[in-house]
Amino acid sequence: MYLLIPAAGSGRRMNSNRNKLLLNLLGQSIISWTIQAATTANCISWIGIISQPDDWQDFEEIIEQLKLNKPVKLILGGSTRQESVYNGLRALPASASQVLIHDGARCLATPNLFDSCAETLLHTDGLIAAVPVKDTIKIVNDNNIVQSTPDRRQLWAAQTPQGFDVKLLTQCHTQAVSKAWQVTDDAALFEKCGLEVSIVQGEETNLKITTPQDLAIAEFILKSRNG
Repeated sequence: MYLLIPAAGSGRRMNSNRNKLLLNLLGQSIISWTIQAATTANCISWIGIISQPDDWQDFEEIIEQLKLNKPVKLILGGSTRQESVYNGLRALPASASQVLIHDGARCLATPNLFDSCAETLLHTDGLIAAVPVKDTIKIVNDNNIVQSTPDRRQLWAAQTPQGFDVKLLTQCHTQAVSKAWQVTDDAALFEKCGLEVSIVQGEETNLKITTPQDLAIAEFILKSRNG
């Protein structure tokens, strides 16, 4: 299975002036934890890291230190996540028929989750890891007035990995460029093109590190896993 990791995140909400994936998390960079989880998964055979050239030297040093037994390629990122993934799809080896896409900031995803998504992708064209929403969700207008309360039994919080048929997802991205569509994840683009997206049970600990508080929670989770 081929894996693309969008890794061009800024450190603005982390109060940092560098790519947040290079920040320290228990003695290693955030991206290092992500890469190790992916390469430990049985299903992953190739990894493409989509990022900006300013970070390539740092990423190359991290990859070298990890002494990986699977190939890792650095791919030029775009100005948005959507554009970066499109670049990544076009940089995949010609033999790639299916791909998993996983945010570099979700460094707590386990190898089992990658394997579960890869196994499910053998039987569907599109999928996302997700978890049921526990909280009651409110739809609010611009004046902060509650408009409605959707049934949370039908609500799931999307995570990554997300997995797709390469040809279909590439066609969706090409259509998005021609029609100037902007979406927040690849599943939304797949849906916009009228294609089905399946759910794979995600992990409650598979949080996306966005703020300093998230980093503290990630440290706690990793310490708990390591005893």
